[in-house]
Amino acid sequence: MSAPTLQQFQSQVSELLLRHRSLLDVVTKYSQSNASVNRAVAKSITECGCIELTARHQGFSADMELDQANRQSKSHMEGHLCEHCRDAIRGEMGKNLFYMTALCNALDINLQEVVNKEAEKCSTLGWFNLT
Repeated sequence: MSAPTLQQFQSQVSELLLRHRSLLDVVTKYSQSNASVNRAVAKSITECGCIELTARHQGFSADMELDQANRQSKSHMEGHLCEHCRDAIRGEMGKNLFYMTALCNALDINLQEVVNKEAEKCSTLGWFNLT
């Protein structure tokens, strides 16, 4: 079975969402699912311990070249997700994607267009995209 396209997924979400069709319901479920992703990541650190977080100052300076800053940047994460944590986080991300797609549906926004515009912006702006 091949992976569905974004349009197929968006249509599937539209068909499956029986409850929470109200824009307020969708927005709050999306926010709740985002918090669940964050909680699953936190539990992989605090309960399982398969990954550790050691956050330190990145050491960027205003006169630093972008390629140097890119090489210097760290994720602050050590270790690798175990299969249990990977499955839990993947599941929560799936729910988050479901509700983001439901939000697109409620607002009549094409998910593929969202992805295309963001990819175009990333290509155009490169490293400046998130500054």
